[in-house]
Amino acid sequence: MVHSDRGSQYCSNAYQALLAKRQLICSMSKKGDCYDNAAMESWNHGFKVEAIHAERFPTRNDAKQHVFDYIEAY
Repeated sequence: MVHSDRGSQYCSNAYQALLAKRQLICSMSKKGDCYDNAAMESWNHGFKVEAIHAERFPTRNDAKQHVFDYIEAY
């Protein structure tokens, strides 16, 4: 599942086709409700600050492993 706001890039046919190709379900916030997904937004912020912004990953696989390890330890 991919959750997003209702930005035009997320509503575009190209983006929706990409999600469908990857067999991902699209979930969007309610119109005009910035608090619709506040708990997840807070977690995402903490994740980015703690696990991503201070890091440099030599390879994409290193980044994927780091993300996996962070989430599993959370």
